[in-house]
Amino acid sequence: MANTKSALKAARKTVRLTERNRRTKTRLKTLRKRLGSLVVAKDVAGAKSAAASYVSAMDKAVKSGVVHRNAAARAKSVASKHTLVK
Repeated sequence: MANTKSALKAARKTVRLTERNRRTKTRLKTLRKRLGSLVVAKDVAGAKSAAASYVSAMDKAVKSGVVHRNAAARAKSVASKHTLVK
């Protein structure tokens, strides 16, 4: 148990931020899975739309500090490769 006022506040903050991070990461995983399923189904228009949503969500996650910017850049690169017309 925390002994000081600042430690109590830090504990409350950790709970709040952990929940925010979990929510954001779950959303990113869902969007990535949706993109993958559309790519496998060869739905080009749907994949492009899903990729745009995924990239947008990834940028927001980077902005809030949930995902590292290099990890996001890598994920966005993979998403853009999947949406290229072959």
